[in-house]
Amino acid sequence: MSLKKELNLLDVFCITLGAIMSTGLFLLPGLAYEKAGPAVIFSYFLAGLLATTGLLSQAELASAMPKAGGTYFYVTRSLGPAVGTVYGLITLVALALKSAFELMGMAVFTRLLIDWDVRFIAILLCLIFLFINLRGAKRAGRIQVILVFTILSALAIYIGYSSKHIQTTHFEPFLPQGFRGVLMGAGFVFVSFGGLLKVASLAEEIKNPGKILPLGMILSLLSAWAIYMMVIFLTVGVLPGSELSGSLRPLSDAALVSIGEWGYIFLAIIAIIAFASAANAGIMGASRYPMALSRDGLLPGFVGEINDRFKTPHYSILITGGFMIAALFLDLEVIIKAASAVLILTYIFACLAVIILRESHLQNYKPRMKTPLYPWTQVIGILGFGVLLFEIGWSGISISLALIVGGLFVYWFYGRIRVVREYALLHLIERLTARELTSHHLETELKEIIRERDDLVRDRFDRVIERSEIIDIDETVRAEEFFKLAADKLSVHLEVNPNILLQKLLDRELNASTALTPGIAIPHIIIDGEKRFEILIARSKSGIYFSEDAPAVHAVFILIGTRDERNYHLRALASIAQIVHEHDFEKLWLRARKTEALRDIILLGQRRRYRED
Repeated sequence: MSLKKELNLLDVFCITLGAIMSTGLFLLPGLAYEKAGPAVIFSYFLAGLLATTGLLSQAELASAMPKAGGTYFYVTRSLGPAVGTVYGLITLVALALKSAFELMGMAVFTRLLIDWDVRFIAILLCLIFLFINLRGAKRAGRIQVILVFTILSALAIYIGYSSKHIQTTHFEPFLPQGFRGVLMGAGFVFVSFGGLLKVASLAEEIKNPGKILPLGMILSLLSAWAIYMMVIFLTVGVLPGSELSGSLRPLSDAALVSIGEWGYIFLAIIAIIAFASAANAGIMGASRYPMALSRDGLLPGFVGEINDRFKTPHYSILITGGFMIAALFLDLEVIIKAASAVLILTYIFACLAVIILRESHLQNYKPRMKTPLYPWTQVIGILGFGVLLFEIGWSGISISLALIVGGLFVYWFYGRIRVVREYALLHLIERLTARELTSHHLETELKEIIRERDDLVRDRFDRVIERSEIIDIDETVRAEEFFKLAADKLSVHLEVNPNILLQKLLDRELNASTALTPGIAIPHIIIDGEKRFEILIARSKSGIYFSEDAPAVHAVFILIGTRDERNYHLRALASIAQIVHEHDFEKLWLRARKTEALRDIILLGQRRRYRED
């Protein structure tokens, strides 16, 4: 059973922005200030800059393969099921840790209103959000939109008041810990940008995901980055360093100075809303990872089951909730460092996945959005993330290593004996070594993803191409030799004497050359009978020569049908003409490694589709 496509651009924007703008604004600035001083502003800038490299990689992957599980799906298809299992599980834990951190932050502020134990409040809030998510993504998405616009309105008020109370002396000394402090702060606050992973995992529930998902991700990151820089600058300028350092309510403390007591209470309430927004988005995103692992056979089947009534992965949501509740009993700084470290690893994997998918030359890897400045964007991202990971320290790295070992354990003792999957790294090795390592399974899967992503209607032309004979010729041949070979193939399907077909093809060529453009020929003839129509596809890398004067032809489409199929004959001609006029048709045609890859070029070509067929 598939998930319902219910989320639009506004939902994507709000889910991502709400997932980003919580801990990074309302809890972390004071803790990060301890490490970097006023230069914490640069820490946020650097973290956002590196997050952008990871975001662009994820946006490209999401636009190519919008499937539930987000970057887990991409990593598995690029690096294989072993790495995919590790990635899926560590991302689940990372998002659960981040969401637990957000619940703890929410509980800290809620305790101002209710004098209950912080962990008890956090567990109660977790149960509430689990219930909301079990009821459906659309309902959770609507709540997210309301929460995000409430937060943005409140921040506008905070910015307006605080801009009048900046003290320049609060920025001195600006770099008390040097640039090392900036790096430590950037690694510490990187968890703030983890919300990008959450929305990528919801790709299967987004309308027109190839366009809306990357656009929503980019808009939300740029918006959050600008808001972070502005709000952190004002908070440092308003609140003395002695009060900001280590504060768990930095914006509320700053609002007390710039607005007054009502501002302190107001920002505390907004903080609760922000944490609610992030925790809600966290459960939505994290819960799709176990479901994706289950679909691939790397976790038990029941984990991926979808509720008949609400169309939500209920077991996966409950498992995510269990991880979050368990994480609530960890030390706060351990949660932050572990979440940041694991999130950094996930961004590294995303950058690697783009490089491998691009360099493997997979024909059906067709992202709607491509990362600019490839591969330098990915290389800079990987190196920068490596530096941040080192600066986080051993506690975060050790937890990451433990999770990696745990993921490999799950794969070795469960997934390995159940799953054999083709992946892009094998295609890259095959291309570099000229060894036969793959079949067409991954290309077929990518083809079906493109059909679903672009809502391609499977019409009669598709059905004809799917059963068509394909001839792939290595050596140079004359048209007469080629027509004899084609007539022999087509005679079986049409139940017509091959000599009759050969003569018709030769006569048609004598009347007028069917080599329409340099490199492409479309011979088409009429035969006797009723309700018969076939297409034969041929490629010759060395070339087929239709005449002495014409250049060699590399792509041939022979159309043969009865007179009653004349209208469809013309429609098929028009379809082929549209496909072969795509700017990259010839390059793809000559580069295709298997005959099925030739078929896919036609099936996924840009053309008019007819729903009535």
